[in-house]
Amino acid sequence: MTLIRTAAAALALLLAAACTAPTPPRSEASTAAGTACARPQGPAGAETATTIDVIEQAYSCILGNYYSGATLDARALLTAGFAALTQELNRNGRDVPAATMPALTGDRKADWTAFETAYRKTTDQVPDLREKLAVGTLEAIVAALGDNHARWAHDVKRPPDYYDGDGYGLGLEANVNGPQVDGNPGVALPPLFVTTVPGGAAQAAGLRPGDVIESINGSAPFIDGKATPAIAALYPRYPQQRPVRLRLLRQTTGRRWSVTLKPGLYQRDLAALQVVQSKLLDDDIAYVRVRGFAPDSADRVFKAIARLRTGRTLTGVVLDLRGNGGGSPAEAIRLVSAFVHGKVTAYQCTVDGTCETSRTDDTVELVNLPLVVLTDRSCASACEHFSSAVKDLRIGQLVGTRTAGVISGPAQPYLLSNNTTLSFPAKHHLGPDREVIDGIGVPPDHHVPLTPKDAAAGRDPALAKALTLLHK
Repeated sequence: MTLIRTAAAALALLLAAACTAPTPPRSEASTAAGTACARPQGPAGAETATTIDVIEQAYSCILGNYYSGATLDARALLTAGFAALTQELNRNGRDVPAATMPALTGDRKADWTAFETAYRKTTDQVPDLREKLAVGTLEAIVAALGDNHARWAHDVKRPPDYYDGDGYGLGLEANVNGPQVDGNPGVALPPLFVTTVPGGAAQAAGLRPGDVIESINGSAPFIDGKATPAIAALYPRYPQQRPVRLRLLRQTTGRRWSVTLKPGLYQRDLAALQVVQSKLLDDDIAYVRVRGFAPDSADRVFKAIARLRTGRTLTGVVLDLRGNGGGSPAEAIRLVSAFVHGKVTAYQCTVDGTCETSRTDDTVELVNLPLVVLTDRSCASACEHFSSAVKDLRIGQLVGTRTAGVISGPAQPYLLSNNTTLSFPAKHHLGPDREVIDGIGVPPDHHVPLTPKDAAAGRDPALAKALTLLHK
């Protein structure tokens, strides 16, 4: 969008906010915003209001660039968006007679025109809610894709006293983590229990690893073995500050008690912020923990193994990918390449089945050591790219639990006209054997789950199994 057109759109918004006269649909008025979306070039400007023009731009961007956009039934997106519009009206104690879903035919252009007409008739009646209604509508359209790598980043804020590396929230991690709750909650298994207490309110209240969370704000975390939405309250994001009440059980003592934790900012342990950590185990095993696939994480792993190898003979490598939420696919490929050459690590496919291959980087020097990889339900995205390659290419063994199943495809960012970012995959990820991993995960070769008693006692059964395998 040109600067002149941006100014025109801003002026139109000011006029619309100043009066309640109905605004004509785009088909009857001059176009105030383009529908094309482009990749970001440098830092975005200050975020401006979300409008129907921005919603149209996002809608067109999805249909034109999302990996299944060519075959997607766009009516599902518009229906979800309008449902969110009416729900937001209800939450604000308002309703509008014109807020009825228009008939849709499957013709994308005609359906958008019908949607926009109904949307404008509705929002013109409640001008004070325009921004809130637009945000809710666009969030619902993106959510209707059902894609764990589709995001609309907007209104991103940090606490006033935030320092790089600080944590925000209740100060605890559980065996069901935040990304899992958002991306694939169906894989969560009871019981829900604390795995780590990095700081904040949880630490101040004396919570410990192994404490079982029996209820959250009075609701059970699992019903009939299935995770409930209550678990999401464990992972508030700024500026959420609503206190969370937990009912806890400490199995080692039988104590039951309740505690209320208020989200807030807390300082994390510097060691926990390191992307790669390493140490020597049993005098001959290189243990390397990789918390994420940052741009240089593969090189850090290689240097860590080389350092541990200096002056001794190693007999194996344990790569601990538990809690690794992903990152750069290129770094995952480079790490695979240290253990095998000349192989396909994944396929990236369009909706018509046309696939590009991701291949090993054979310039990476081979480690030439037996490999065991520790995985869990928090290993997602690029972490699953790596794990599936290890399993399919038979270059090591996986120990722990199945991965998250959150790997629809590498997300591509697009800048919208209000300086917010929409991101989603242009291609769908398949493993080296062309298997679907998204929604399913990568199963371990040796299923060794962590229990509340293990967490309370500081035991690591998966690591113990890995050492046993490498010493055979």
